[in-house]
Amino acid sequence: MQLISALALVVAVLMHAAKGEGLGGIGGAAKIFGTPKGMEKGLDRVTWACAIAFLSISILIIAL
Repeated sequence: MQLISALALVVAVLMHAAKGEGLGGIGGAAKIFGTPKGMEKGLDRVTWACAIAFLSISILIIAL
């Protein structure tokens, strides 16, 4: 369960849109890959749920 929650958390974090333009800002390419705000809010909820699950499992493992 710990491994599954860790992998889910990593995937959820990597799916977020970049906040800065980075190298994609050269030539305006970063604007093409924007995501709708509704999708980003849903992804935030999934990320929080994965983080809470990971931390809860970690605390349970330490407690036992």
